[in-house]
Amino acid sequence: MTKAYKGYLIDLDGTIYLGKEPIPAGKRFVERLQEKEVPYLFVTNNTTKKPSVVRDRLENEFGIVVPEETIYTASLATVDYMDACDKGKKVFVIGEAGLISAIEEAGYVIDTEYPDYVVVGLDSELTYDKLATATLAIQKGAHFIGTNPDKNIPTERGLMPGAGSLLALLETATRVKPVIMGKPEAVIMNASLTRMGLTKEEVVMVGDNYETDIKSGINNGIDSLLVLTGFTQKEEVSTLPVAPTHIVDSLDEWEI
Repeated sequence: MTKAYKGYLIDLDGTIYLGKEPIPAGKRFVERLQEKEVPYLFVTNNTTKKPSVVRDRLENEFGIVVPEETIYTASLATVDYMDACDKGKKVFVIGEAGLISAIEEAGYVIDTEYPDYVVVGLDSELTYDKLATATLAIQKGAHFIGTNPDKNIPTERGLMPGAGSLLALLETATRVKPVIMGKPEAVIMNASLTRMGLTKEEVVMVGDNYETDIKSGINNGIDSLLVLTGFTQKEEVSTLPVAPTHIVDSLDEWEI
């Protein structure tokens, strides 16, 4: 008998779909949550796409129909964090459209000289000039924020540099450690709970990646459910330093 959780925090890639491929059990899992009217929130480190784009992709590519408000990205967590810090409204951003638009829509203005914040996410059009601008702003006292710690992102070409790789470069250049927003850090997890109106004891974090999804549960006192459909492989389970609360081969096995 599995614990009856009042809410679910759910990863996307590797859990609900795998790249461009559907994971049928992931779709059925979401539909079972909807049928039983159990609250859920998709929690993703991806900052390149707006929640509306993620929602449309879920529906158009995978046949999963969910409201936009059930999608919480590291971009939104970044905005919520900056609002709470209340250090000002000027920001310099290294990142793509999803991150920049979320920040601008929240009333922040881009400033390359004296920003209150420097926000760094994945940027496929990164230049040396952007890194130099960020470095100088952080040295002048801008609050250094990283959207997520992912050192690599899996692609058809192999493991490409992720946002965490850019953060490491800037940390070396500035000798300042960034505050990280995304999984497995507390910022995005606490903000997710606030959005759901639930406590740590009432939810479970569901994901395929031990380093981000499952550690976000372990590190923050939240139960975790590892599904072996993506990043972390079955043969790795016996060597994990701290075991997830639950492990399943497929989300079809999970009783809601």
